[in-house]
Amino acid sequence: MKLQLINQREDFSFALFSGGLSNPKLIAHSKRVTFTNPKAPVYPRLAQGKSWNEMTVTWTSGYGTNEATPFVKWGLQGQIQSLSPAGTLTFSRSTMCGPPARTVGWRDPGFIHTSFLKDLWPNFKYTYRIGHRLSDGSIIWGHEYSFQAPPYPGEDSLQRVVIFGDMGKAEADGSNEFNDFEPGSLNTTYQLIKDLKNIDMVIHIGDICYANGYLSQWDQFTAQVEPIASSVPYMVGSGNHERDWPGSGSFYGNLDSGGECGVPAQNMFYVPAENREQFWYSIDYGMFRFCIANTELDWRPGTEQYKFIEHCFSSVDRQKQPWLIFLAHRVLGYSSASFYVEEGTTEEPMGRESLQPLWQKYKVDIAMYGHVHGYERTCPVYENVCVAKAASHYSGAFTATTHVVVGGGGASLADYAGVRARWSHVQDRDYGFAKLTAFNHTALLFEYVRSRDGSVHDSFTVSRDYRDILACGVDNCPTTTLAS
Repeated sequence: MKLQLINQREDFSFALFSGGLSNPKLIAHSKRVTFTNPKAPVYPRLAQGKSWNEMTVTWTSGYGTNEATPFVKWGLQGQIQSLSPAGTLTFSRSTMCGPPARTVGWRDPGFIHTSFLKDLWPNFKYTYRIGHRLSDGSIIWGHEYSFQAPPYPGEDSLQRVVIFGDMGKAEADGSNEFNDFEPGSLNTTYQLIKDLKNIDMVIHIGDICYANGYLSQWDQFTAQVEPIASSVPYMVGSGNHERDWPGSGSFYGNLDSGGECGVPAQNMFYVPAENREQFWYSIDYGMFRFCIANTELDWRPGTEQYKFIEHCFSSVDRQKQPWLIFLAHRVLGYSSASFYVEEGTTEEPMGRESLQPLWQKYKVDIAMYGHVHGYERTCPVYENVCVAKAASHYSGAFTATTHVVVGGGGASLADYAGVRARWSHVQDRDYGFAKLTAFNHTALLFEYVRSRDGSVHDSFTVSRDYRDILACGVDNCPTTTLAS
C-alpha cells in the first residue's frame, strides 16, 4: 500500500485491525515513521493585505517564539532580498466551543505565523522564502516561492479571479476517511493548479475544509491547496462549517462547525478584516471591488455588517473600478435548491429582503454564493422579476444584479427543486468554479468551469461604458424634483 503523509509536527505509525469498524481488534502496528524536522515551516498561504500593495504570507510550524524567530526573506525577483518579521498566533482547546473540537477532535494546531510584505510595486514578480532563526543562530528554511504583486486599483490590465465555495479536502492516495464528504475536492484543486498561470486571485467563499471539529483536517487542507495558495492570494470567507454553534453568537444555532465556532478559520487564514472574528471585508483588485459578507453573523438593516455592506458598495469609484461584486457563503439572493424550496423559499430567510435594495441602488454587477453544492445562474433579477432577459451577452445600462451559486467546489452535490422559476437560467448539478476576467474598464467575462475536465459549461460577457453605470434604472437613482 502507498499512503501519503504530510508533516503535522508529530511522528506517525500504522495500525492493522480486524473486526471492521463495529468491532475493531488491534492485530499489529508499525514502527514510527518520522519526518526529518517535524517542526519545519510548511504550507505558506498568501492573502492580500489591507492595502492594495501589501501581500501577507501565513504559514504553520512547530516553533513557538521562545524557540525561534519567524521571518520572510523576500524581494523583487533577481534583486537584493530583505527580511520582514512575522507575528505568531495559536489557539488552545479551551477556545473551542464544544465537541468534537473540544474533545476527541482536538489536535494541537502548532504555531501560525503571518508576515506583511509592504510597498509592493504593481505587477512586479517577487520571490519569498519563509524561515525561523533558532537561538543558536542557525536558520530553518522553507522552500522558495514567488508571486506577482497586485495591480494598482483602477489599472487597465488583464485581471482574472476564481471564485467558488464548499470545496473541502480529500485523500490524494485514495484512502478513506471518517467523513468522506468532499469527493470532487481534488478535481477542483487539480484544475486550479493546472490553470494557475491564468489565475491572479482565488476567493473561497466559505465551507473551507469541512474539518467539523477534527482539527488535523486543517493541516490536510492547507497542504492540499499549497501549490495554489503559495503562488496567488487565497482569500476565504466564513461558512456554516467554520462558524455555527449554539450559544456562540452565530446567526444560526446549529452544530455545523463541530465546536470550532470560527476559531481555526480565523487563525489559519489571514483576511484583511477590521475584526477577524467578524470575517467581513473588502478587496480592491485592479478594476474589481469585492465586498465579502459573513452570512453566519447578522446582516440585516441596523446591524454593523449591514453598514459595512452599504459602505463597501457606496465608497467604490466606479469610473476606476467598474466591476462591483458581492460575495457571501449562504444564498442571500436566489437558488432553486430543493432544501430551500422545502422551507417555502428560494433563499436564506430574510436574505434578499434585506439586501436587494442595496444591490439595486449601487448597481452590483454579480452576487455570488456557495452553500448549495452545484451551479445556478439567474437572469438580471430584482424583486423576483427578470428586469432583463437572461443572455450570454449584456450591454448598455445596468438593469439588475445577476445572482450565481458556485457551491460545487467539492462537497456532495445538492438537488434542485422539480419546479423551475422564471429567473433561473442555467443549472448544473456538477462540480466546478467561476472565473471572472476583466479585460478593461468596459469588458467583463464570466465563465463557469467544470472541475472534472476544465470545460466551460456556461459563460456571459458584459460590455458597459462609464455613462451606462451612471444611467438611471429601476430603483437606483435619487428621487427627482421640478427644480432646475
